[in-house]
Amino acid sequence: MLRVSRSRSGVRVKICGLRTPEDVAAAAEAGAAYMGLVFFPASPRHVDPETARALAVAAPVGLAKVALLVDPEDDLLEEIIRAVPLDMLQLHGRETPARVAEIRARSGLPVMKAVGLRDEADLPALDTYADVADQILVDAKPPKGAALPGGNGIGFDWRLVADRTWQTPWMLAGGLTLENVGEAIRLTGARQVDVSSGVESAVGVKDAGRIAAFCDAAHG
Repeated sequence: MLRVSRSRSGVRVKICGLRTPEDVAAAAEAGAAYMGLVFFPASPRHVDPETARALAVAAPVGLAKVALLVDPEDDLLEEIIRAVPLDMLQLHGRETPARVAEIRARSGLPVMKAVGLRDEADLPALDTYADVADQILVDAKPPKGAALPGGNGIGFDWRLVADRTWQTPWMLAGGLTLENVGEAIRLTGARQVDVSSGVESAVGVKDAGRIAAFCDAAHG
């Protein structure tokens, strides 16, 4: 079972794309519940298994360690699981529901599946993946031709998920910043939020001050 931090508001924050010990310390000190480690070479936030292991080992108890993977092959999946002490996997590619279930069974870890939204036509996928994943990450669908499946700093119309409920826990992502996260939580009812580019001073470079301010805004 995950042991994660809780704020008085009950909102949990995930800081994704951590790359240095200072990033981990900043996320922990700000009261984040999850730290995200990106295993996707095309991303400026990519870390190799050796670096990820050092970051995970340094993480304090209560900061859940999440590996972000994009359509991972079995060999890569096994390499990362062997090397890095993880609490959860986040699948951010085009994994089918069957593949999500397979990875969940193979890894023995809880799985969060990212689902991109642009309009109402994308909503049924949330129900489909909620049946096979432990959590759902409700994200903005990347622009056509985008090199990255996430972390693009773009949002979607939050009204698409306002007042919706699923039996599976879910997390809101996509273009969240210090300035808008409070409104996003108010409008959608999200109890978990995910941020990456919104707490960076440059692409792939986390800013401790922005991490703290984002967590304060999310926690209310």
